[in-house]
Amino acid sequence: MTVLLLEDEYPAAERLQRVLRQAAPEAQVLAVLDTVAGALDWLDTNPAPDLILSDIQLADGLSLDVFEQTVVSSSVIFTTAYDAYAIRAFRANSIDYLLKPVKLTELTAALEKLRRWPTVRPTKPSEAPEADAPAQRLERLLDALPRPERAHKTRFLVRHGEQLLPLPATQVAWFQSRHETTTLATLDGRRFMVDYTLEQLETLLDPTQFFRLNRQLIAQLPAVQRLHPHFNGKLLVALQPAPSEEVLVSREKAALVKQWLER
Repeated sequence: MTVLLLEDEYPAAERLQRVLRQAAPEAQVLAVLDTVAGALDWLDTNPAPDLILSDIQLADGLSLDVFEQTVVSSSVIFTTAYDAYAIRAFRANSIDYLLKPVKLTELTAALEKLRRWPTVRPTKPSEAPEADAPAQRLERLLDALPRPERAHKTRFLVRHGEQLLPLPATQVAWFQSRHETTTLATLDGRRFMVDYTLEQLETLLDPTQFFRLNRQLIAQLPAVQRLHPHFNGKLLVALQPAPSEEVLVSREKAALVKQWLER
């Protein structure tokens, strides 16, 4: 049995692998991934594993996004500390959902249930899986499951000389991505490098306070000083402090920016 493990907490990943070795000594863990982006890339370039063991919350978002953005024919067992109502929703669809810390007896029972399921997968893209195939059960599960709300990020650890400083998100003016590097600028003009992409930050920041103005920049409300009409319906956004390049918003996004500023 081949297994893909999705877990963003290293101790939890190590413990789960130990329990898995006890419950299924024959299991082969192909990869341990901690992000939605990493899981999507892996599934796109590798054959589907027999089983995916997945936490709900990963480093850059909810693992449920993985299963909504790509076709997954593997069986899935979710592990998390989420509430019992969601557990009932999963089990009603014959997909198991185990509370952390995962116990050997519970994982063993879940694996035994998986072994009893028919392993039906389409052999051609045009062939639909049978009604009881894992992908069908997972689709019903995603429709039934209430989404847990992820708390928005409230601070960042930034490097200042030889020190790491906690910086409240309320002090951030904007994030800019250039040459595969993300810069955080504070409202008082300081600059720091951070180890996040703008895609990751979009999932972590409060959308009522932060908005992605274009491919290179996410700004917070207090940093926006003025909007200037530009060619072809675009907007030129004046920020304080000013970034290294002009900030242009596309015509398609201009109305959304105005709505965000008027909330």
